[in-house]
Parts: sequence; structure tokens; C-alpha cells
Amino acid sequence: MLTTLSIKNYALIEEISLTLERGLTVITGETGAGKSILIGALGLLLGDRASSDAVRTGAEKAVVEGVFDVSDVEKIGAWFTANETEPTQELIVRREVSAKGTSRCFVNDSPVTLAQLKELGDMLVDMHGQHEHQSLLRSETHCEFLDDFGSYGKELAGYKEAYAAFGALTARRRTLRDKEQQLKEKKTLYEFQLKDIDGVAPKENEEEQLEAELKLLENSETLSLTTSSVNETLYEGDDSVHDSLVRVRTQLEELCEIDPAFTDSLAEAKSAAVIVEELAKFVQRYQSRIEFNTERLEEIRDRLGAFALLKKKYGGSMDAVLAHRKKIGEEYALAENFEAEIARIGADIEAARTLCGERAQAVTARRRETGKKIEKEILSALVDLGIAKARFSVAVNHRVLDGEALHTLYVNAGSKKIAALPNGVDEIEFFISTNVGEDLKPLAKVASGGEVSRIMLALKSALAHSDKTPLLIFDEIDTGVSGRIGQAVGLSLSRLSKFHQIVAITHLPQIAALGATHLAVEKGEQNKRTVTRLRKLDGDERVREVAKLLSGAEVTDAGLNSARELMRAAKK
Repeated sequence: MLTTLSIKNYALIEEISLTLERGLTVITGETGAGKSILIGALGLLLGDRASSDAVRTGAEKAVVEGVFDVSDVEKIGAWFTANETEPTQELIVRREVSAKGTSRCFVNDSPVTLAQLKELGDMLVDMHGQHEHQSLLRSETHCEFLDDFGSYGKELAGYKEAYAAFGALTARRRTLRDKEQQLKEKKTLYEFQLKDIDGVAPKENEEEQLEAELKLLENSETLSLTTSSVNETLYEGDDSVHDSLVRVRTQLEELCEIDPAFTDSLAEAKSAAVIVEELAKFVQRYQSRIEFNTERLEEIRDRLGAFALLKKKYGGSMDAVLAHRKKIGEEYALAENFEAEIARIGADIEAARTLCGERAQAVTARRRETGKKIEKEILSALVDLGIAKARFSVAVNHRVLDGEALHTLYVNAGSKKIAALPNGVDEIEFFISTNVGEDLKPLAKVASGGEVSRIMLALKSALAHSDKTPLLIFDEIDTGVSGRIGQAVGLSLSRLSKFHQIVAITHLPQIAALGATHLAVEKGEQNKRTVTRLRKLDGDERVREVAKLLSGAEVTDAGLNSARELMRAAKK
């Protein structure tokens, strides 16, 4: 929801800052007071085109900033991910337009493009009265609305899983076909390289093992002389460490008999003698295994030389050589058995196509069923809103492929090839006719003005539980209606405000009386300049504003009483 809106130096607005509440907020004001300016500022925040004409005369720039609580907006996570932005529970969206006509956009003080801002705005706000922000007027959103309204998530998830596998197999075959000629051309080269590497047949970690063995063989004489010297010092010599420790141990035993204070020292001497003896035994065993094998030395040197040549040719390291061997081995095997591999993948694709088609049929059946339910609910809502002769239809169509089928994922429907899409095989579009004798037309082509806003209100009311857009703005929704229909429009907005934050700009007292929050747009003068202000009304001020809508600029006691009665009735 939009929690705070600030506008500075935009058209006739010098500076406005307001806090918005949940539920239904109504905005009223005399014609020309600046309600359209307010809508223009909101549109700017949502990604509308900017113009230097919007900047207040004498100011360097216009600034519109909105603070949105997005903790309940599920799809906002995808926007954060796509734009590599740190997820937050609150978004500060700011748009600046300079007097020179340049525009800058910011989200949480980080610059974003206008396209990114518009994408974000479409997730946060639906503005009814300006078609570019009405999501339901874009046919590409109709499938999402239908699926959200229905309860067939399991069937849809099953289809998407099958579609992903189907697409992966098709992409694999396309990749193979694209590289077929390349494989044929490189087959001879791969064959040569395989023989070259397999002639040496290196094994994983073999080079490290050979280098360690080479080091021992090259230093065998040093190892022999040094271990002999160590053994002599520790054990074999006339005055060896071991013999000295034995003498010390004997002396400590004598001392212990005189003074037990030497007990620990005696234990340490015995331990030291054992350690030296074990160390000497290890050195003796090691010395006995030292080899002077010149043949093995030359053999290792030759093999490491062969490894060096392979590394020079195929990547600089034995890991790279082995990785190259694996890769070209697979490529060569594929080249040898190309048609068989293509045939195998083709069989897997047909199996995946069949499964995808079966699951798509289940989704289509549920969509047709859900479409009928939506049609009934929307027609009922349209009657309440004064469009009694309307017809509404949810069209569930398929795109039949012809020559393009080879390049498009498709499922079979009898003899026809039907395009398979990420969310099914259906192309969903809403159609409507609001007058007797008129054909159904795409929703995107309905007339503008109050009628289209009421149609949107009916749609939003029917889809209230499934539509996830947090803020809905209705401008001129009361055009051409009054009395009972106006009351019905207000009640519909009030009910819808239980699921969305609603802002309605209205001239009807029946709608204004239902608002949880009431804001008034006023035009005045300040420092000999015209300014537009926005003021929150409470108590008697609100009663007077509703009375003005009932009886005109001259407010009478009868008008005030009627306003109070209308507002009391609205609370029931």
C-alpha cells in the first residue's frame, strides 16, 4: 500500500505531503481545483512520460515521492531479483523532472530506468481513468487473473513441470542439429587428439604421484647417508642417545630410592628412551627400503616428459588435459552415433509432448470452468453498477501452428499443432459488450470515461480475492451516474477496500460519504500565485464537503442534515 505521498513544485502544487490509510480514501474538490494535477503526479511516479511543462514556474525541478509498504506484495520479489536489488519491506519511489525536461527515477535512493519504474508501478498501482495503468486492459494479464481466480494450482504446476522438461529436450535437439556440421568437420581432429592423449593414457593425480616418487629416487643417496647418520647418533654409535638415556635412567632409579621427588623425572627418562628407540627403528626400516633404481628413474622422467607435451598442447595442466579428453571423447562418440542420438532424443521429445498435451488439456478444462464462473460474477456486478445489458465473455483460444511448428514448442490436438506456452496452451482474453445489439469486443477496446472505470470496478470486485495489486485508483468513476447507481458504485468500492487500498476521486456525495478517509483538493492564492492544496477533512468539515456535493456551493441547514443522514447510512 501507499503510506506516504509527497509532491513538490508540480504544476500548481507548491508542496503537498500526506499520509494515506488502508481502506477507501475519497478525494473531492471543485472542478478545476487540481484533482487532475494530483492524478498526473501519481502517473509520473508510476512511469508516465515526463515534460518540463509539469515543473512549477520558477522552480528548478518537480519531485514526486511515494513510500510503499510491500510486505504483502508477493510478486515484488521477482522485481528485486531481476533488478539485482536488495529486498526490503518498504519501497521509497521518487521521480524528478527538471525544468529542462530531463527526468530521473529512484527506488530506495538507487537510480533506475524508466522501464524499471514502470514495471514496478504496474505491480503496485492500478490507475483507472488512464488506460496505461489498467492491468485488466492488457490482454497479456488476463491469463494470470484467471489462474489466480481459479483453484487449479496443482494442475498448472504439473503442466509447467512437463513443459520445462519438454523445452529442455527440444533445446538439446536444436543444439545438436546446429552443431551437426561442426561435429562432422572436427571428427578427424578429435580422433587424432584422442589417440594422442590415450597413447600416454594419463590418470587422475598420476603426475603428482610420479613427481613425489621422482624426488625420492633423485635423492636416494642423500636419504641413505643421512638416515645412516641419524641411526648412528640415536642407537648404533658408541655414545648413542639411547645408551646415554639408559645411563641416566639407571642414575635416576638410584636417586628415587633416596628421594621420591625424582619419581616423575624417572618416568620421563623411561619415556624418552622408548621414544628414541622407536625413532631409531623407524629410521632403520626407512633406510632398508631406499632404492637406487636408475631404470625406474628414467621411466618416470620419460613419462613426465610425455605429460609436459600433452599439457603444452591441451591446456597447460593435467587437469585441463583430462577435461579436454572427456569433452572430445563425448563429442567424438556423438559424431559417431549422431543419428542414433537424434532419434533417441526425438523419441523422448514425443513422449514429453504427449505428457505436456495431456496436462495442458487438464489446465484448459479448469480454465474454461473458471471462466464461466467469472462471467457470471462480473455480469452481476455490472448490473449493480448500472450497466444492465452488458455481455461478458472469457475467451479461451489456442494458436494453431503451421510452417513455424518446427521452431515452436507445440502439442498435438488431433491433426492440429497447438502452440505450447510456459503457462499452458491457452491464450486468454476478456471480451465485453455494454449495449444491446453490439458485438463482443476485446476489453482493451471498450470506451473510455466513467463506463470503463465501472467495468474495471466490476472486474476488480469479481477478482478481489485473486488480484494482488495493493493500490487501486479510480478517477471519474462516477461520470454519467447518480442516485441509486452512484450508491451502488460507492458500496462496491467500499467492499473492494477490504482487499485493496482504494483511492477514489469523485463528485458524488453517495461515494464521498462512504470513505474511511476524506481528502479535499482546493485551489487558492499564496504570494500572489495560484496554488493547489490537499487537505484531510474530519468531523464537521467532512459533513460540509458532502453537503456541498449534495446541494452546491451554498450549504444550507437542510443540506447539512442530508449529508449527516447520508454518512450515517453509509456506516450501516
